[in-house]
Amino acid sequence: MKKVKYILSTLALFFVVLAGCKNDKNVFENPYSGAKESLGISISRDLVPDPKNGDAGTSVFVKVTGLVPYKLRLKFLFNGVEAKILSVTETGITAEVPENASSGVTSIVVDNQVIIGPEFIVNGLVNIDPTFLTKIGTNRHINQYYKLTNDRNILVGAFSDYDNKGLLSPLNRILKIDDNGGLDRTFRPGRAANGELSSFVELGSRYIVAGGFSGYGIQGNISNITALVNNGGVDSLQYDTYMKDSTGVIKYFPRFNGGTDGYIDRLYVLNNKLIATGNFRYYVKRIYDKPNYLNTKDSVILDSTEIRQIVRLAGDGALDKTYRFNASGVAFEGANGYIDSYMHTSGPLLGKLVIFGKFSRFDGQAAKNIIRLNADGTIDNTFDPGTGADNGISTLKYNPDTDQYLITGGFRAFNGHESPGIAMIKSDGGMVSTFTAKPLVGGYATFAKQLSSGLVVVSGNFRTYGGIFRSGFMILNATGELAAGYNNTGRFSGNLNDVIETQSADNKKALLLIGGFTKFDNTDINNIVRITIE
Repeated sequence: MKKVKYILSTLALFFVVLAGCKNDKNVFENPYSGAKESLGISISRDLVPDPKNGDAGTSVFVKVTGLVPYKLRLKFLFNGVEAKILSVTETGITAEVPENASSGVTSIVVDNQVIIGPEFIVNGLVNIDPTFLTKIGTNRHINQYYKLTNDRNILVGAFSDYDNKGLLSPLNRILKIDDNGGLDRTFRPGRAANGELSSFVELGSRYIVAGGFSGYGIQGNISNITALVNNGGVDSLQYDTYMKDSTGVIKYFPRFNGGTDGYIDRLYVLNNKLIATGNFRYYVKRIYDKPNYLNTKDSVILDSTEIRQIVRLAGDGALDKTYRFNASGVAFEGANGYIDSYMHTSGPLLGKLVIFGKFSRFDGQAAKNIIRLNADGTIDNTFDPGTGADNGISTLKYNPDTDQYLITGGFRAFNGHESPGIAMIKSDGGMVSTFTAKPLVGGYATFAKQLSSGLVVVSGNFRTYGGIFRSGFMILNATGELAAGYNNTGRFSGNLNDVIETQSADNKKALLLIGGFTKFDNTDINNIVRITIE
């Protein structure tokens, strides 16, 4: 009997313990077992520093215990930048915010062990603009911001949502906003493009959009470029001779009849004509008013002409063979690799087109990743970059105030001069000797643009610049040094596609940043943000 009671008691205890284990959700194996022994330093990331923000030179106290035994061999850092330590006590550490510090976490380093502390905000000239209405951004990247009249602007890209306003009715790749980011619902493109939009221009009373898409709204028969009326719908035309469907209903097709067999990256307007660039091989058009060889009325003849990477079109989409074709009607060769472009649409260089990317020949001539064309499409021999870039060029921007180009890429030299992925060159192709980029560690610069003030905005996936911690975003002065007061911002994640000089709603100098990014200054924001710079 006693034996039975003992067994029952043991089983009862087992189930009690088992039930307790199921209810206790916080019981886990120690994930740090076997790691280095604790230094005995205790710091809380939830206790803000005193003060929690300040300028360079500010004395900051962080509450931490256990530091005294290590006071002669520890380091204190503000977002990766080492600070001058003023005092170490039993209750904490006091350090001075260094000149090149930026917003982010503080940390203590002892014998190569890092203890993460609370976040400190460094005051400076660059701040997220609270007057900009967009707080969430888009769900995918933005390729272009185009300024219209009457305080209205067009955004194009790969997105289908903007500030959670496209959840019920998607905002597919094109939308209109006011100068402060408010969505303009009078612009009604419907389902819009079925693929990414890269570029937008105005031509007369119409809008022209380009990218990588085959349909827009209910319209098909599009080859990466089409014309829109001002409410966002496709500019259509009826063809009733052959193109009736099986019920006899007249069919409508895009009035703009032309395109390419591949993605169009850039679109420009010059002398009432369009120039499109990309990595396509053929110009294509459709024959709507003649039957195809099967004589089926719901099918369209597709005609093509070989023309690589650069094409000029009339306003109705017709191919202009007076541009980059020889006297025999054969198109020029173009580049033997990937290209991108920048066109001068005003000023003394009007009509000249800079071609850059990763190629070694252009139109049968040696060219190291950059070349410039005249307005007639021929090579501009007044632009001489020498040996050019020793690797690909990813971005190029022009500053009309300084008459200089700024390029970024995977290169390490330009025309024989050391240049770690960022270079400033004159409009004749020579390097600007007064600008010297410093070494980047952890990645590359993927974008750079010089502002009218001479300041240079740079983004990428780098961690340090000239040995100073910069998390993917920085502002340089005209010589390539980090601009004093402009590098207080914290982590940036992603890439910029453009920086537009503008102003805030309270008339401060500001920059609108667009691209494919998810964080700016340690703040979650997607692909669009406005920052003040004063």
